[in-house]
Amino acid sequence: MNTIGTSTLSGVNRIKFLQSTMQEILKKSMIAEAVCSVDRSDSKYIVNPYGSEPTALVQAVAGTYSVSAFTTTDDNLTVTDEFTYGEHIFGFEEVFSRFDLYAARVEQMSYAVSYALDKWVLNELLEGGTGTYTTPVGGFTTAGNFLTIMGALLSRVAGFSETWKGLYLIVENTDLAGIIPAMASNGFTMADTVLKNGWVGHYMGVDIYVVRTGTFVDEAATTVSGSKTWTNLGRRVFGVKGTSMYASPRSIVVEEKGVTGKTGKEVNVWGLCGFATWANRATMTIDILLG
Repeated sequence: MNTIGTSTLSGVNRIKFLQSTMQEILKKSMIAEAVCSVDRSDSKYIVNPYGSEPTALVQAVAGTYSVSAFTTTDDNLTVTDEFTYGEHIFGFEEVFSRFDLYAARVEQMSYAVSYALDKWVLNELLEGGTGTYTTPVGGFTTAGNFLTIMGALLSRVAGFSETWKGLYLIVENTDLAGIIPAMASNGFTMADTVLKNGWVGHYMGVDIYVVRTGTFVDEAATTVSGSKTWTNLGRRVFGVKGTSMYASPRSIVVEEKGVTGKTGKEVNVWGLCGFATWANRATMTIDILLG
């Protein structure tokens, strides 16, 4: 039971602190923020129509041309899922009576929401990609495979104009058993950097992000995946940044309220989320199957 001091932090300031802390954590810790476009407007339905690809005609000089018809395809993102977390802090616990305890609680809640949201978006990202690649046997954990894998992945997106936005690769922590030795044994400057400093998150022009084992999973409409179904176990994802979007209307909302019949306060965190890989750019997201 926490019976520590008297707080001078008002409820309004607590909410402002929680809200700002949560937004900072979401933006800094989420890989989804780095590899996807983000929409935080109040829109539940986001449209991205696109026209058919024009093909230029090359002909001998004649001064004439043909008028072509074109079609427009509707593409959209619909917000379908929500993320929630709540706690009731009884008055006798007096968690809110000391700022450092409150700050620690805020961070734990923020990271819990951040982790769940990131896992959801990254699995949706992998599901949405139509590009495919199967690694050599041993996948990323075999050091000798790494350069071959990187070359194959880069070839999948080479030539697309969108690559100026940047490239990404998302792996799980167990994959580093092969990736780090490969980095440390190829080249000179890069190898020395890895040998001196350890993990390097940028290699061959690609930003490499690491998530914990169990991020890419098979799920069917559960508390992990919400309304979505995933078949991502044993897979990783590579692609061009900004070719997918996730929507988080108003981002994460924090509420503090009194509850009838209970002392203290109830704090709940909630947010809405939707995701789409735009159909005309889906080939720029590569579904990697580990060999």
